Amino acid sequence: MDPTCDASAHTDSHTRVGAWVPVLLGVLLGSAGQLQQPALWSAPAYAWIVLVALVGYALTAINSRAIGGRLLALTSLVAALAFGLTGLRAVGFVSRGLDPALQGRDMVVTGVVAGLPQAFDLGQRFRFEPESAQLQGRSLSLPGKLELAWYAGARSADDEADDALADLRLGIAMPRAGERWRFTVRLKAVHGGVNPNGFDHELWQWEQGVQATGYVRSGRHDPPPVRLVATGWHPVEQARGQVRERIFQSVADPHAAGLIAALVVGDQGAIDRADWDVFRATGVAHLMSISGLHITMFAWVAAGVLGWLWRRSARLCLSFPATHAALIGGVVLAALYALFSGLGVPAQRTVLMLATVALLRLSGLRWPWPQVWLLTCAVVVAIDPWALLQAGFWLSFVAVGVLFASDSGAVSTVPKRAGGQFVSMFREQWVITLALAPLSLVLFGQVSLLGLPANALAIPWVTLLITPLAMLGTLLPGLWLLAAWACDLMRVVLQGLAALPWAVLTVAQAPWWAAAAGVLGGVLLVLRLPWSLRLSGLPMVLPVMLWQPALPPAGQFELLAADVGQGSAVLVRTARHALLFDAGPRYSRDSDAGQRVLIPLLRAFAVRLDKIVLSHRDSDHIGGAAAVLAMQPQAELLSSFMAASAAPRRIGPCLAGLRWQWDGVDFVVLHPLPQELEQAAPGSNATSCVLRISNAQQSALLTGDIEQAQEAKLVQRFKTAMPTDHPDEFGTGNGPTVAALPGLQADLLVVPHHGSKTSSSELFLDAVQPRIAVVQAGYRNRFGHPFGPVLVRYADRQIAVFDTPRCGAITWYSWRTDPPTCQRVVDLRYWRHQF
Repeated sequence: MDPTCDASAHTDSHTRVGAWVPVLLGVLLGSAGQLQQPALWSAPAYAWIVLVALVGYALTAINSRAIGGRLLALTSLVAALAFGLTGLRAVGFVSRGLDPALQGRDMVVTGVVAGLPQAFDLGQRFRFEPESAQLQGRSLSLPGKLELAWYAGARSADDEADDALADLRLGIAMPRAGERWRFTVRLKAVHGGVNPNGFDHELWQWEQGVQATGYVRSGRHDPPPVRLVATGWHPVEQARGQVRERIFQSVADPHAAGLIAALVVGDQGAIDRADWDVFRATGVAHLMSISGLHITMFAWVAAGVLGWLWRRSARLCLSFPATHAALIGGVVLAALYALFSGLGVPAQRTVLMLATVALLRLSGLRWPWPQVWLLTCAVVVAIDPWALLQAGFWLSFVAVGVLFASDSGAVSTVPKRAGGQFVSMFREQWVITLALAPLSLVLFGQVSLLGLPANALAIPWVTLLITPLAMLGTLLPGLWLLAAWACDLMRVVLQGLAALPWAVLTVAQAPWWAAAAGVLGGVLLVLRLPWSLRLSGLPMVLPVMLWQPALPPAGQFELLAADVGQGSAVLVRTARHALLFDAGPRYSRDSDAGQRVLIPLLRAFAVRLDKIVLSHRDSDHIGGAAAVLAMQPQAELLSSFMAASAAPRRIGPCLAGLRWQWDGVDFVVLHPLPQELEQAAPGSNATSCVLRISNAQQSALLTGDIEQAQEAKLVQRFKTAMPTDHPDEFGTGNGPTVAALPGLQADLLVVPHHGSKTSSSELFLDAVQPRIAVVQAGYRNRFGHPFGPVLVRYADRQIAVFDTPRCGAITWYSWRTDPPTCQRVVDLRYWRHQF
């Protein structure tokens, strides 16, 4: 073979790559700085910053004196430029948002299904690009991308709540990608729960380009949805949908079919939640969808095959070097693979990284690895600044940087035969596992202690067996059955590992300084440095692993009303104990408040629950209970109904008269009485537990879903218990009271039944006389909670009302007299819904 076949046109240019470092650092620093803004400035303000930065950059580039000062000036000017450009993009995106006046209005929208529809137990959810919209015959302008839910039933203003999920009208097929439909929809702004250290749903939707969510109206009195035509738009999404259908038709086991669909078409939603729990516990979740690893592997294989084929032709070698052809072809094919997988944000980052490195090599530049690493970071951030806020960005780039810095695979005395390659791969996995452990603790509050052996088994099994079989199955569907067999075998092994009691290390959420020190310590441990320096990383990791959040002082308590949407969940902590009152709603078959909100919250605060109280049987109060019970097997369960426990535990009734004391804080159950529990319908609102928490300074009342009848009984009971020599101390309920009822009074009241019109009677409010009222409800929920006239009753009594849609999670401290803390205010970000 002609040796010129692999000759390349590059030169060993010794370009002063150091001159680019200020520019690259400026991009990163400026973008990161803009993301810290709690609110956006005006577009002209950002435009002026960009203009000044450009003029300053031009003047600095001309003046070559004072190199040190010049480099600092370049970094500052590029940072200002990146800051301004990111701000302009954000302002432009916000300006195209949904008009608040259109929220909750029924409008007719025509457009194209833009993404792969995702099925869930209540229907389907899909991305929709509107082409036209009308409200009462008037044309409207809507955001360019919506996320719609088509529930398996009607949602009409005339429908009863229990009928809102009735069966779809017969004969209407669910939408597919590329189809043009006409819907009657009801929209609202993107809104998600905001909890301490919780998932930022609104940021995630921002990155996806979604600016409004809503649902298809298909009630008895609504015009039926109409499929107009199958268009040629979104052909890749159409192909992905067809392949996914074929996979589920070919593979009977839904667990294996979901995993194969995730690996072939990038449908991560197809993987069962229980399987995700196993994959996370064993540290192999990154393998179970089309991630950067899969795309990089595909690019490497494609480049190797293309290079081999190219070298078979002398004419091709003479016309273009095989190394260049392999490099370009590998990146292009990897981009097409990422496109077919749905081109998610992680896939986009990987393609950008590969393209950047390829262009650098094709240009003949040979930069040191730190500059290459910095360049790829800067390119990704310049295109998607909000990637800096994603865990995947940091995991990807820290892993790549660690492999570069540790010289993994580059310096080795092991021969590069099969055995040597296996040892090299094992070492790389060990390096990544050790270096990323502190970062995983910081980002997720947990790390798999079995990540190294689990990945040693799963990486070759998934990358060399399951993934090739799954992809070749698109041509030979019979191979999907072999892939399913391999998936089942792997799941059995991983489930056994995940079941070990020490499989996962969980820690509290550390502050930023401890997090930074821990990540740096993890990197030091794997670098090729003298052991004396490497071991210095150990004490740097300790703050992340041993950090404990502050607890209430003795005799005091903290109350946190979690933002769980339309439901209730309240965490109460004393100096050494913790209680969870209700566990939030169930969102769908695979999603509930326990898994999505409460477990991350408990993990971040390192909470070990002593008691879990389930006030009554409604699903918006017990939907997340199973997940929390499984996580906290030691907790005692109290409820007003017989509840199935996820593990052997103490179970007791939640009845009036039950009391206990923790660390100088008194807990007393006020409702229901045993006879009231027997008389009421099982699980009804009338059986709700009412819990009063108090110390020497302040008190709180947690009320579940009691209604006015139960409120009146509580008032009467405590009024009867008053001393007979003070008959006029409490009024009759027809006017203002003189004083609150002892034993029922509370400084903070969790509003009964989410502010329903059937609760919060004047009699009850006059008896409790709270200073603060907390409403846990969903944003623009279909029940209308909290009810307007109810809020007027609170306002008439000068009771400050805080609700979770506007506040996010609400935290109140018994040792303070100031108002509760709103998480949306504490963690204010411009991409979050503004009221």
